[in-house]
Amino acid sequence: MAPYRFALPESLIARHPPRERDGGRLLVLGPPREHRRIEDLPALLQPGDLLVVNDTRVMRARVFARRATGGRVEALLLGPGPGPIEALLRPGRKLRAGEVLSVEGGGALTLLARTEGGRWQVRCDPEPLDLMERSGHVPLPPYLNRDDEPDDRARYQTVFATEPGAVAAPTAGLHLSEALLGRLAERGVGLARVTLHVGPGTFQPLRPEDLAAGRLHEERYRVPPETAEAVARTNAAGGRVIAVGTTACRTLESAVGADGALAVGWASTDLFIQEGHGFRCVDGLLTNFHLPGSSLIVLVCAMGGRDAVLDAYRDAIERHYRFYSYGDAMLLL
Repeated sequence: MAPYRFALPESLIARHPPRERDGGRLLVLGPPREHRRIEDLPALLQPGDLLVVNDTRVMRARVFARRATGGRVEALLLGPGPGPIEALLRPGRKLRAGEVLSVEGGGALTLLARTEGGRWQVRCDPEPLDLMERSGHVPLPPYLNRDDEPDDRARYQTVFATEPGAVAAPTAGLHLSEALLGRLAERGVGLARVTLHVGPGTFQPLRPEDLAAGRLHEERYRVPPETAEAVARTNAAGGRVIAVGTTACRTLESAVGADGALAVGWASTDLFIQEGHGFRCVDGLLTNFHLPGSSLIVLVCAMGGRDAVLDAYRDAIERHYRFYSYGDAMLLL
Protein backbone atom coordinates (compact mmCIF):
# COMPACT_ATOMS: atom_id res chain seq x y z
CA MET A 1 0.00 0.00 0.00
CA ALA A 2 3.07 2.25 -0.16
CA PRO A 3 1.82 4.18 -3.22
CA TYR A 4 -1.12 5.49 -1.19
CA ARG A 5 0.71 6.39 2.00
CA PHE A 6 1.82 9.79 3.23
CA ALA A 7 3.10 11.29 6.46
CA LEU A 8 0.50 13.30 8.35
CA PRO A 9 1.37 15.36 11.44
CA GLU A 10 -0.93 14.42 14.33
CA SER A 11 -1.65 18.11 14.85
CA LEU A 12 -3.62 18.16 11.57
CA ILE A 13 -6.16 15.55 12.71
CA ALA A 14 -9.37 17.46 13.44
CA ARG A 15 -10.49 16.25 16.88
CA HIS A 16 -13.62 18.42 16.93
CA PRO A 17 -15.90 19.89 14.25
CA PRO A 18 -15.51 23.47 13.02
CA ARG A 19 -17.59 26.10 14.80
CA GLU A 20 -19.93 26.37 11.81
CA ARG A 21 -20.97 23.28 9.86
CA ASP A 22 -20.10 24.91 6.53
CA GLY A 23 -17.10 26.79 7.93
CA GLY A 24 -14.35 24.49 6.68
CA ARG A 25 -11.81 24.92 3.91
CA LEU A 26 -12.18 23.41 0.45
CA LEU A 27 -9.37 22.33 -1.85
CA VAL A 28 -10.65 22.25 -5.44
CA LEU A 29 -8.80 19.76 -7.63
CA GLY A 30 -9.33 21.65 -10.86
CA PRO A 31 -7.93 22.37 -13.20
CA PRO A 32 -6.87 24.72 -11.83
CA ARG A 33 -6.24 23.82 -8.20
CA GLU A 34 -7.90 26.35 -5.92
CA HIS A 35 -8.08 26.96 -2.18
CA ARG A 36 -11.60 27.99 -1.28
CA ARG A 37 -14.18 27.64 1.51
CA ILE A 38 -17.06 25.18 1.81
CA GLU A 39 -19.42 28.15 1.65
CA ASP A 40 -18.12 28.82 -1.90
CA LEU A 41 -19.67 25.58 -3.17
CA PRO A 42 -22.62 27.26 -4.96
CA ALA A 43 -20.21 29.36 -7.02
CA LEU A 44 -18.19 26.27 -7.97
CA LEU A 45 -21.17 24.29 -9.28
CA GLN A 46 -23.42 25.04 -12.24
CA PRO A 47 -27.20 25.25 -12.56
CA GLY A 48 -28.36 21.80 -13.58
CA ASP A 49 -25.72 19.95 -11.56
CA LEU A 50 -27.00 17.32 -9.12
CA LEU A 51 -25.61 16.61 -5.65
CA VAL A 52 -26.27 13.07 -4.42
CA VAL A 53 -26.06 12.66 -0.64
CA ASN A 54 -26.16 9.64 1.66
CA ASP A 55 -29.08 9.95 4.08
CA THR A 56 -27.98 7.20 6.47
CA ARG A 57 -28.27 8.10 10.15
CA VAL A 58 -25.51 7.26 12.62
CA MET A 59 -26.83 5.18 15.49
CA ARG A 60 -25.58 5.71 19.03
CA ALA A 61 -24.16 2.25 18.60
CA ARG A 62 -21.39 2.23 21.20
CA VAL A 63 -22.58 0.84 24.53
CA PHE A 64 -20.80 -0.27 27.69
CA ALA A 65 -21.95 -3.24 29.72
CA ARG A 66 -20.94 -5.44 32.66
CA ARG A 67 -20.62 -9.20 32.92
CA ALA A 68 -21.98 -11.00 35.96
CA THR A 69 -18.35 -11.19 37.14
CA GLY A 70 -18.12 -7.38 37.04
CA GLY A 71 -15.89 -7.23 33.98
CA ARG A 72 -16.58 -4.33 31.62
CA VAL A 73 -17.36 -4.96 27.94
CA GLU A 74 -17.56 -2.44 25.11
CA ALA A 75 -20.07 -3.27 22.38
CA LEU A 76 -20.56 -1.80 18.93
CA LEU A 77 -24.09 -2.67 17.81
CA LEU A 78 -24.20 -3.19 14.06
CA GLY A 79 -27.87 -2.90 13.19
CA PRO A 80 -31.10 -1.14 14.10
CA GLY A 81 -33.11 -4.35 14.48
CA PRO A 82 -35.78 -5.29 15.31
CA GLY A 83 -34.75 -8.70 16.56
CA PRO A 84 -31.25 -10.13 17.08
CA ILE A 85 -28.38 -8.17 15.54
CA GLU A 86 -24.63 -8.55 15.17
CA ALA A 87 -22.22 -6.77 17.49
CA LEU A 88 -18.50 -6.35 18.00
CA LEU A 89 -17.56 -7.00 21.63
CA ARG A 90 -14.27 -6.34 23.39
CA PRO A 91 -12.64 -7.83 25.26
CA GLY A 92 -14.36 -10.84 23.77
CA ARG A 93 -12.07 -13.81 24.36
CA LYS A 94 -13.72 -15.02 27.57
CA LEU A 95 -17.32 -14.34 26.62
CA ARG A 96 -19.70 -17.28 26.33
CA ALA A 97 -23.02 -17.82 24.57
CA GLY A 98 -25.91 -17.44 26.98
CA GLU A 99 -24.33 -14.67 29.03
CA VAL A 100 -26.47 -11.64 29.81
CA LEU A 101 -24.60 -8.33 29.98
CA SER A 102 -26.05 -5.44 31.97
CA VAL A 103 -25.84 -2.23 29.94
CA GLU A 104 -24.64 0.90 31.72
CA GLY A 105 -27.51 3.36 31.52
CA GLY A 106 -30.16 0.64 31.40
CA GLY A 107 -30.90 -2.43 29.32
CA ALA A 108 -29.32 -5.80 28.63
CA LEU A 109 -27.49 -7.73 25.92
CA THR A 110 -27.94 -11.49 25.66
CA LEU A 111 -25.11 -13.23 23.81
CA LEU A 112 -26.61 -15.78 21.41
CA ALA A 113 -23.72 -17.08 19.28
CA ARG A 114 -20.38 -16.18 17.78
CA THR A 115 -20.53 -15.36 14.08
CA GLU A 116 -17.95 -14.73 11.37
CA GLY A 117 -15.20 -12.17 11.76
CA GLY A 118 -15.17 -12.25 15.56
CA ARG A 119 -18.70 -10.87 15.81
CA TRP A 120 -21.53 -11.93 18.09
CA GLN A 121 -25.22 -12.32 17.49
CA VAL A 122 -26.95 -10.58 20.39
CA ARG A 123 -30.47 -9.87 21.56
CA CYS A 124 -31.11 -6.40 22.94
CA ASP A 125 -33.56 -5.52 25.69
CA PRO A 126 -35.16 -3.16 24.83
CA GLU A 127 -35.01 -3.40 21.03
CA PRO A 128 -31.70 -2.17 19.52
CA LEU A 129 -32.66 1.37 18.51
CA ASP A 130 -34.46 1.98 21.81
CA LEU A 131 -31.47 0.65 23.73
CA MET A 132 -29.07 2.85 21.77
CA GLU A 133 -31.20 5.95 22.29
CA ARG A 134 -31.32 5.28 26.03
CA SER A 135 -27.78 4.12 26.75
CA GLY A 136 -25.66 4.45 23.62
CA HIS A 137 -22.74 6.70 22.77
CA VAL A 138 -21.79 8.24 19.42
CA PRO A 139 -19.33 5.79 17.78
CA LEU A 140 -16.58 8.27 16.99
CA PRO A 141 -13.73 7.02 14.78
CA PRO A 142 -10.82 5.57 16.78
CA TYR A 143 -8.35 8.10 15.36
CA LEU A 144 -10.15 10.94 17.19
CA ASN A 145 -8.83 9.35 20.38
CA ARG A 146 -11.49 10.83 22.66
CA ASP A 147 -14.85 10.02 24.20
CA ASP A 148 -17.99 11.39 22.63
CA GLU A 149 -19.37 14.68 23.91
CA PRO A 150 -22.94 16.08 23.82
CA ASP A 151 -22.12 18.21 20.75
CA ASP A 152 -21.21 15.10 18.76
CA ARG A 153 -24.83 13.91 18.74
CA ALA A 154 -25.68 16.69 16.30
CA ARG A 155 -22.34 17.36 14.63
CA TYR A 156 -21.43 13.72 13.81
CA GLN A 157 -24.70 13.56 11.86
CA THR A 158 -25.69 15.15 8.56
CA VAL A 159 -28.68 17.49 8.44
CA PHE A 160 -30.40 15.10 6.01
CA ALA A 161 -29.82 11.91 8.05
CA THR A 162 -33.13 10.05 8.21
CA GLU A 163 -32.40 6.31 7.86
CA PRO A 164 -30.87 4.71 11.02
CA GLY A 165 -28.26 2.05 10.40
CA ALA A 166 -24.71 3.49 10.24
CA VAL A 167 -21.89 3.16 12.76
CA ALA A 168 -19.87 5.91 11.05
CA ALA A 169 -20.93 9.14 9.41
CA PRO A 170 -20.75 9.83 5.67
CA THR A 171 -18.40 12.64 6.55
CA ALA A 172 -18.46 14.75 3.37
CA GLY A 173 -22.12 15.43 4.10
CA LEU A 174 -21.25 16.92 7.49
CA HIS A 175 -20.20 20.13 5.71
CA LEU A 176 -23.64 20.84 4.24
CA SER A 177 -25.73 23.12 6.43
CA GLU A 178 -29.39 23.93 5.88
CA ALA A 179 -28.38 27.44 4.82
CA LEU A 180 -25.83 26.16 2.30
CA LEU A 181 -28.34 23.67 0.88
CA GLY A 182 -30.74 26.59 0.43
CA ARG A 183 -28.14 28.60 -1.47
CA LEU A 184 -27.36 25.60 -3.67
CA ALA A 185 -31.05 25.22 -4.50
CA GLU A 186 -31.25 28.92 -5.39
CA ARG A 187 -28.28 28.38 -7.70
CA GLY A 188 -30.24 25.66 -9.51
CA VAL A 189 -28.22 22.74 -8.13
CA GLY A 190 -30.39 19.68 -7.51
CA LEU A 191 -30.29 17.36 -4.50
CA ALA A 192 -31.00 13.62 -4.47
CA ARG A 193 -30.57 10.91 -1.85
CA VAL A 194 -29.25 7.39 -1.60
CA THR A 195 -28.80 5.26 1.50
CA LEU A 196 -25.69 3.27 2.38
CA HIS A 197 -25.31 2.22 6.00
CA VAL A 198 -21.62 2.76 6.75
CA GLY A 199 -20.26 -0.24 8.63
CA PRO A 200 -17.12 -0.92 10.67
CA GLY A 201 -15.32 -2.07 7.53
CA THR A 202 -14.74 1.58 6.62
CA PHE A 203 -12.05 1.71 9.35
CA GLN A 204 -10.30 -1.53 8.37
CA PRO A 205 -6.80 -1.08 6.93
CA LEU A 206 -6.52 -1.95 3.27
CA ARG A 207 -4.51 -5.10 2.52
CA PRO A 208 -2.53 -5.88 -0.66
CA GLU A 209 -4.84 -8.86 -1.26
CA ASP A 210 -7.80 -6.45 -1.37
CA LEU A 211 -6.16 -4.63 -4.26
CA ALA A 212 -5.44 -7.92 -6.00
CA ALA A 213 -8.97 -9.27 -5.52
CA GLY A 214 -10.59 -6.00 -6.52
CA ARG A 215 -13.29 -6.43 -3.87
CA LEU A 216 -14.00 -4.89 -0.47
CA HIS A 217 -16.24 -5.48 2.54
CA GLU A 218 -19.89 -5.79 1.57
CA GLU A 219 -22.40 -3.04 2.35
CA ARG A 220 -26.14 -2.65 1.76
CA TYR A 221 -27.43 0.33 -0.18
CA ARG A 222 -30.66 1.74 -1.58
CA VAL A 223 -31.43 3.90 -4.61
CA PRO A 224 -34.93 5.47 -4.50
CA PRO A 225 -36.85 5.75 -7.80
CA GLU A 226 -36.83 9.55 -7.57
CA THR A 227 -33.01 9.54 -7.39
CA ALA A 228 -32.71 7.33 -10.47
CA GLU A 229 -35.05 9.73 -12.27
CA ALA A 230 -33.07 12.80 -11.12
CA VAL A 231 -29.81 11.28 -12.36
CA ALA A 232 -31.39 10.44 -15.72
CA ARG A 233 -32.74 13.99 -16.08
CA THR A 234 -29.37 15.48 -15.16
CA ASN A 235 -27.55 13.34 -17.71
CA ALA A 236 -30.07 14.15 -20.43
CA ALA A 237 -29.69 17.88 -19.77
CA GLY A 238 -25.89 17.79 -19.76
CA GLY A 239 -25.49 18.43 -16.03
CA ARG A 240 -22.97 16.80 -13.72
CA VAL A 241 -23.69 14.20 -11.05
CA ILE A 242 -21.62 15.11 -7.98
CA ALA A 243 -21.38 12.46 -5.26
CA VAL A 244 -21.23 13.86 -1.74
CA GLY A 245 -18.79 11.43 -0.18
CA THR A 246 -17.25 8.09 -1.06
CA THR A 247 -20.31 6.17 0.17
CA ALA A 248 -22.62 8.00 -2.25
CA CYS A 249 -20.04 7.43 -4.97
CA ARG A 250 -19.83 3.70 -4.21
CA THR A 251 -23.62 3.44 -4.23
CA LEU A 252 -24.04 5.16 -7.58
CA GLU A 253 -21.23 3.25 -9.28
CA SER A 254 -22.61 -0.03 -7.91
CA ALA A 255 -26.17 0.65 -9.07
CA VAL A 256 -25.49 1.98 -12.57
CA GLY A 257 -26.11 -0.39 -15.46
CA ALA A 258 -24.46 -0.70 -18.84
CA ASP A 259 -27.11 1.63 -20.26
CA GLY A 260 -26.30 4.33 -17.67
CA ALA A 261 -29.56 3.87 -15.77
CA LEU A 262 -29.62 3.25 -12.02
CA ALA A 263 -31.23 0.11 -10.62
CA VAL A 264 -33.65 1.13 -7.88
CA GLY A 265 -34.27 -0.51 -4.50
CA TRP A 266 -32.05 -2.30 -2.01
CA ALA A 267 -28.95 -4.27 -3.03
CA SER A 268 -25.51 -5.26 -1.72
CA THR A 269 -22.13 -4.23 -3.07
CA ASP A 270 -18.54 -5.33 -2.62
CA LEU A 271 -17.32 -2.93 -5.30
CA PHE A 272 -13.77 -1.66 -4.81
CA ILE A 273 -13.22 1.52 -6.80
CA GLN A 274 -9.53 1.77 -7.65
CA GLU A 275 -7.36 3.10 -10.45
CA GLY A 276 -8.63 1.92 -13.81
CA HIS A 277 -12.28 2.07 -12.75
CA GLY A 278 -14.41 3.57 -15.49
CA PHE A 279 -16.86 5.94 -13.82
CA ARG A 280 -20.26 5.51 -15.47
CA CYS A 281 -22.43 7.67 -13.23
CA VAL A 282 -20.36 10.01 -11.07
CA ASP A 283 -18.83 13.11 -12.68
CA GLY A 284 -17.48 14.79 -9.54
CA LEU A 285 -16.87 14.17 -5.86
CA LEU A 286 -16.99 16.17 -2.64
CA THR A 287 -14.94 14.30 -0.06
CA ASN A 288 -12.91 14.73 3.11
CA PHE A 289 -9.17 14.10 3.48
CA HIS A 290 -8.71 10.39 4.20
CA LEU A 291 -6.36 8.07 6.04
CA PRO A 292 -3.18 7.03 4.22
CA GLY A 293 -3.38 3.55 2.75
CA SER A 294 -7.17 3.38 3.06
CA SER A 295 -9.68 2.20 0.46
CA LEU A 296 -11.13 5.72 0.56
CA ILE A 297 -7.99 7.46 -0.66
CA VAL A 298 -7.67 4.77 -3.34
CA LEU A 299 -11.17 5.72 -4.54
CA VAL A 300 -10.26 9.41 -4.62
CA CYS A 301 -7.10 8.60 -6.60
CA ALA A 302 -9.21 6.58 -9.05
CA MET A 303 -11.24 9.69 -9.80
CA GLY A 304 -8.62 12.42 -9.65
CA GLY A 305 -5.47 10.55 -10.63
CA ARG A 306 -2.99 9.29 -8.05
CA ASP A 307 -0.24 11.82 -8.74
CA ALA A 308 -2.63 14.78 -8.75
CA VAL A 309 -4.43 13.68 -5.59
CA LEU A 310 -1.31 12.89 -3.57
CA ASP A 311 0.28 16.17 -4.69
CA ALA A 312 -2.86 17.97 -3.52
CA TYR A 313 -2.61 16.13 -0.18
CA ARG A 314 0.99 17.33 0.21
CA ASP A 315 -0.18 20.86 -0.56
CA ALA A 316 -2.99 20.53 1.99
CA ILE A 317 -0.55 19.37 4.65
CA GLU A 318 1.79 22.29 3.95
CA ARG A 319 -1.17 24.68 4.24
CA HIS A 320 -2.39 23.06 7.47
CA TYR A 321 -5.72 21.78 6.27
CA ARG A 322 -7.64 19.73 8.84
CA PHE A 323 -7.88 16.00 8.13
CA TYR A 324 -10.36 13.12 8.57
CA SER A 325 -13.98 13.03 9.73
CA TYR A 326 -14.23 16.50 11.27
CA GLY A 327 -11.72 18.03 8.88
CA ASP A 328 -11.77 20.01 5.64
CA ALA A 329 -12.82 18.81 2.20
CA MET A 330 -11.77 18.38 -1.43
CA LEU A 331 -13.89 18.92 -4.51
CA LEU A 332 -12.98 16.91 -7.61
CA LEU A 333 -14.55 18.17 -10.83
